[in-house]
Amino acid sequence: MQEIKIQLAREVPADWWEVEELYDLTFAPGRTALSSYRLREGVAPLPELCLTARDPLGILAGVVRCWPAQVGDAPAVLLGPIAVHPTRQGEGIAAILMMNCIDAARAAGWSRILLVGDYPYYRRFGFQPVADVIMPPPTNPDRVLGLALRDGAWDGITGDVQRPKDCIRPA
Repeated sequence: MQEIKIQLAREVPADWWEVEELYDLTFAPGRTALSSYRLREGVAPLPELCLTARDPLGILAGVVRCWPAQVGDAPAVLLGPIAVHPTRQGEGIAAILMMNCIDAARAAGWSRILLVGDYPYYRRFGFQPVADVIMPPPTNPDRVLGLALRDGAWDGITGDVQRPKDCIRPA
């Protein structure tokens, strides 16, 4: 297997437009109309969980951003979007970003991560459907997935996913 040569770093403000450009390139037009974007409006991302992956020349190959959210009264990380440049897809960069993001969330004291995505892909990272967690419409409920960073972190957690009401803290 070929070694993937990328350098991971926290996203910094100077990366913002380059990251946005990668999201525009990899996602369909109108991506900001998705319900997950409504949850991010007016909410600062979690800087310790926003990562970039650059090749040895400094070219952006992939990125992941995370945001605070609430499910009922329970804090959660809303992971995404995650994107890899089309010329670098299939190299495992998304998996490296995902694993490092999960490790960073755990180290920061978070208990649970939520995302909207394809279960067949994300189950390899431990994500499972969370049937009692409701994303704003028009999200397909089968695509709402959760990862417990601590045993039982999703037990009894139900309700609507919302923007955090206050300065949310890991739990």
